[in-house]
Amino acid sequence: MKIGIIGCGTISGAYFEGAKRTEILEIKGCADINQEASRSKAEKYNCKSYTVEELLLDSEIELVVNLTIPRVHVDVGLQVLNAGKHVYSEKPLGVDIDSGKQLIDTAAEKGLRVGSAPDTFLGGGIQTSRLTIDSTKIGKPLSGTAFMCGHGPESWHPNPAFYYDIGGGPMLDMGPYYITALVNLLGPVKRVAAITTKAFEERIATSQAVNGLRIPVNTTTHLTGILEFENGVIITMIMSFDMWRHSLPCIEIYGETGTLRVPDPNTFGGPVAICPAGGDWEDVPICYPNNARMIGVVDMVSAIESDRIHRANGDLAYHVLEVMLAFDKSSESGEHVLIESTTERPAPISTGLNEWQID
Repeated sequence: MKIGIIGCGTISGAYFEGAKRTEILEIKGCADINQEASRSKAEKYNCKSYTVEELLLDSEIELVVNLTIPRVHVDVGLQVLNAGKHVYSEKPLGVDIDSGKQLIDTAAEKGLRVGSAPDTFLGGGIQTSRLTIDSTKIGKPLSGTAFMCGHGPESWHPNPAFYYDIGGGPMLDMGPYYITALVNLLGPVKRVAAITTKAFEERIATSQAVNGLRIPVNTTTHLTGILEFENGVIITMIMSFDMWRHSLPCIEIYGETGTLRVPDPNTFGGPVAICPAGGDWEDVPICYPNNARMIGVVDMVSAIESDRIHRANGDLAYHVLEVMLAFDKSSESGEHVLIESTTERPAPISTGLNEWQID
């Protein structure tokens, strides 16, 4: 399948590199509002540089990967759908629930598909964790923790301002990795209770490209809450850009007969470990290839061709978006927030496959 990319910023390199490792798709061209960025990527990866309008008019391109900034994900996604093409978006799906629903509904009306990052849950680490839970090696899951804590991207990112604007913050930036992984492991979320805040009204960038840039903070930067899943599991979560250092685990699941340590869901690999009741930590062999960014698009293309549900699908991304937005909503109201959407756990990947194979 011939695909196009809209948005040629920092993350696009990972998608271009991933595409070189599979024969199921071909990047025909790319576009960006910064034409120089588009031309640079096109030259490096031997594809065509378009304007956005030109790319959407190319009838050979059947699917577009949308790598624009979060607050225009839905706007660009709707343009793609209205051009008659499937769309796969970088995370998050959108920055508000109404526009996210509009994207999903538009795709359904047109008989097209929506996919969305993250696809890291298709890597060896989370898939091995899923197999460990499904094979009851820790018994029935009861509770767990999920922590992503640091001091923000302004020390390294060449353009960090959007992380602190509407649609940014640690939840919409990193929450998709964690909540998507948890839904893959445990199923859909039922309700959320949370308190959120921000420690600083302004950030000062120290990254080389924009050192000294003063960045206004327009979003919450420390979110702590509890997720109750439909199966009764309770997860305690902290997402923060307000911590200089910590020693918290990424994700742990506590079961009836043991504990599962899940690797960083922002990566595709391990390590995975379990601690059986009364025992010590034991490494779990990773029994899947790690793969890399673009595997979600590979799965989506494969699913379109075989008429099955793709794993990093729009319903999953919409459910994750609603859960993430529920943190601020709960904090503002002082009440639990019931999650109206639901989703199926994505189908697990079979063991024994080679890198970039999908079933």
